[in-house]
Amino acid sequence: MDEEFPLAVRSRKILIKAADVEISAQLHGTPTADRIWAVLPIRAVVQTWGDEIYFETHVETGREPDARAIVAPGELAFWPEGDAIAIGFGPTPISVGDEIRLAAPCNIWARTDDDVRQLSSVKAGDLIEVEKLEDD
Repeated sequence: MDEEFPLAVRSRKILIKAADVEISAQLHGTPTADRIWAVLPIRAVVQTWGDEIYFETHVETGREPDARAIVAPGELAFWPEGDAIAIGFGPTPISVGDEIRLAAPCNIWARTDDDVRQLSSVKAGDLIEVEKLEDD
């Protein structure tokens, strides 16, 4: 039954590790989330842009209809033009005020309840890993 599929999708969780930071997140039921899940684990080098980290993946996908540049803390984004995961935790160089504005509209593919501001300790050049998180 179609109602069972969203329950299975909601159970997909990941762990993001960089420097001394660990953040867990839950994937949404989107095409981008499906593509990222399929290639995990991801290991990459962090880039920074203001209060945002981003890193390349081996995922290629187009922009989804609900893609947006302004995100809320805890939303994990995918930048289609850069084939990169982007995680904003504060203002970027193009933000207005305290908003988290990414460089271009991005697909929102996951959500964390962890404090993403801890990513401020992650520096450009640090290694980052994204892996599937097993249920407890």
